[in-house]
Amino acid sequence: MKKTLILLLFCPQIIFVAAQSPDTLAAAKKMVVVAQTTDSLSSEKNLREKILGDIQTNLDKKNATFDSTIVRINDRVDNLDSVLKTTTSVKEKADKLLERVQALEIRQKAVEENELDIYKANYQSAVVNLVSMDREIKPLVLFNVSRQFFSDLNEAGNPMNYEGYKAWFGKFNDFAKANKSDETLLTITNNLLLFAGDNAEYVPVIGPISSVLFAGMATYVQSLSKRERALRLESEKMITLTMKVSQFDYDKGEVEHEWEIITDELNNLQGLYTRCLNSNLAMLKIDTASYNTNFSAESDAERRYQYLTNIRQKASDYIDTQRAAAPKDWKEAVYNQMMQVQSLKMRFGQITFRINENIIKYSGLFDKYKLDSEIGTKMTNLQSKLLELREIFDKAFDPLDYISSATRMYKVA
Repeated sequence: MKKTLILLLFCPQIIFVAAQSPDTLAAAKKMVVVAQTTDSLSSEKNLREKILGDIQTNLDKKNATFDSTIVRINDRVDNLDSVLKTTTSVKEKADKLLERVQALEIRQKAVEENELDIYKANYQSAVVNLVSMDREIKPLVLFNVSRQFFSDLNEAGNPMNYEGYKAWFGKFNDFAKANKSDETLLTITNNLLLFAGDNAEYVPVIGPISSVLFAGMATYVQSLSKRERALRLESEKMITLTMKVSQFDYDKGEVEHEWEIITDELNNLQGLYTRCLNSNLAMLKIDTASYNTNFSAESDAERRYQYLTNIRQKASDYIDTQRAAAPKDWKEAVYNQMMQVQSLKMRFGQITFRINENIIKYSGLFDKYKLDSEIGTKMTNLQSKLLELREIFDKAFDPLDYISSATRMYKVA
């Protein structure tokens, strides 16, 4: 299913073991998993914010020193200008002009160093955000919570899961088999039911097969005698149920069509992310195996913090190396990488926003059917699961905050 792919896209190594315990125990286990995963995401965010906070604190100190230096130099230049305006001594004027030139050179050097510090901080921020996304974009919380939601959603679109339907459908199926040689319609109906697979578990309620199926059901009702009034009433009820479920499944498909587009976006984003990550690791001379062992697969928060601190230092050293090797062109490569990371972060925020919007669409779908006497109960159950899904999504992801933080990633000199 497309929607399953969305949730699995960034977490290919998740293994699902079907719960065999009672519902209450299964629910309790799921709550534990959700709580653990939420804590994991929260810990990841805290780790990122701690490192980014370190970067900002260090930059603030350097900026304070820079501001103080500029103020002091500007005062010195102003004083020299005052002396130059009033002095009549040629020697003193020459000395003060020399001092002024030296002061301006010191100021220019300070400006260049400040620009370098800002570039270092920005590239460190880019690298930290990039490697943090390695876990952030794995919606494990959504995967665990949505598993039951989408399972229940699919069950609601199958009439076999409604009371009394399976037994009645068995009678209809037997009728189609017994009369397939007497009427073309029933022959086609029987063949299509065989084509659809195990009709004891699933009834095709949408698509070309469904129209033939409904016609076959109508023939079945017409074949019932007046003495079979109870079966006729039951059949009419079950056909009505089939049609309602068919319409629900059709409406559900309209909502879920968006998942295909989102999945394509996520596939594309995954490829861009992998290339960007590998490119930056190569630039910093970080071995991929070492990165996977010491960061991606590392569960100890303190060790991850230390490794991220080491990566941050490598990013700073890389700027120094590039500046020394290419004094005029060193900014371009770094700037391009910074823009790529910002773009990735922005795009993921936009995709999570679209996922959130599409999840909300299910609410309108359930409202349409929740008052129905036959399928309304399942809609009410789905609404509660949807509420849980939305609550967990909101805890795990804040699309607007993600987008906003992407626009505020870098400082300007």
